[in-house]
Amino acid sequence: MALKPSSKVWMLRHIHDPYVQQAQRDGYRSRSAYKLLEINEKDKLISPGMTVIDLGCTPGGWSQVAGAKVGPRGKVYAIDLLPMVGLPNVMFLQGDFNDAALQTQLRAQLPEKGVDLVICDVAPNMTGIPSADQARGYNLAEEALEFAATLVKPQGAFLVKVFQGADFEPYRKMLAEVFLKCAVRKPKASREESRELYLLARGLRARTTSYM
Repeated sequence: MALKPSSKVWMLRHIHDPYVQQAQRDGYRSRSAYKLLEINEKDKLISPGMTVIDLGCTPGGWSQVAGAKVGPRGKVYAIDLLPMVGLPNVMFLQGDFNDAALQTQLRAQLPEKGVDLVICDVAPNMTGIPSADQARGYNLAEEALEFAATLVKPQGAFLVKVFQGADFEPYRKMLAEVFLKCAVRKPKASREESRELYLLARGLRARTTSYM
């Protein structure tokens, strides 16, 4: 099947992307690994022995980085609707992180004190309609925040991908109601034309027992 012109442009850009090429040389599953590596270098998020949850993990770039950082004394719990090939120090759960059965399965394996970090690089399936795509993206980000608020330790952190637009400030205010600190990050591996940003929230005000 012949590719559409827009698909050809994307494919060419992808092939020549320096981070894609670097990921192939370094053995990372996706270019997004460098986003987490840069944020971690700046903010010292992940250390050996930590418990981390990776939402929307497939193909596994972020889980790969986190699994290497937590080491054999730590654990990454990776969740996605799509399958993912296994990684060291990573337990993969296939399904929707909002699903009650999956949450029960997950909670049975987590430390009683909670997790150190929840990371979320998930994005909705794009329709090409900016307003609709942004709304769906923020809906996922809100669900991820609600999920994190039930599981992270008081001193824990939450890293989530968002997009610049009308919903950015309301979402940042929502984060501020749950966490003590919130910082904006734009790693170099994010394409210049992309409106994606990452919000890093730290210090849980009070863990919730259920979704807000």
